Amino acid sequence: MSCYRVAMGHREDLLEGAKKCLVEKGFVRTTARDIVSASGTNLASIGYHYGSKDALLAQAFIGLMEEWGAVFQNGLDGEDGSLERFRALWEGVLEQHEKSGPIWAASLEVALGRDQRPELRSMLAASQAEGRRGLISMLTGTPEDQLDERDVRTLGGFYQALLNGLMIQWLFDPESAATAEEFTEGMRRAAEEMTRTQG
Repeated sequence: MSCYRVAMGHREDLLEGAKKCLVEKGFVRTTARDIVSASGTNLASIGYHYGSKDALLAQAFIGLMEEWGAVFQNGLDGEDGSLERFRALWEGVLEQHEKSGPIWAASLEVALGRDQRPELRSMLAASQAEGRRGLISMLTGTPEDQLDERDVRTLGGFYQALLNGLMIQWLFDPESAATAEEFTEGMRRAAEEMTRTQG
């Protein structure tokens, strides 16, 4: 399936075209010409607006993740920080897996590619803190601007590891991946066990 053309301003066209190509082809197989074809722009406009194809793809990935996160910003059930809220988030994640699967697969391409695309890898790594802040805010109700570096690195890193692990399970084998109920029960049992052993 080829990337299809969208119609907007050049910068926006490029970003939307890159998003479409990223979902359809991933990071590795998307070429600058694919993006140009999808956006109806020209090769020079990539450098002019974004500096490089990898920089554009990184922005497209961040944009896709923001769109994905926006689905969950409102309407999560349960009190802030509760197991009900925890379960509601993972239910939403799994309900969106068909749509978000290609995004996670694309990010794994970069992670597993090690040093093949260092510029892209460093750009995506730099966006991790923002993603962690968003996860903390969704699960605890704490406004992002009230989170400090320690919050982001500890609680945010923990939530991000859970999210990444769940999506890898789903990408590997959707049939055997944990359900939201099982994932939440596992979290509850782990917390109980840690509390018991420390008491």
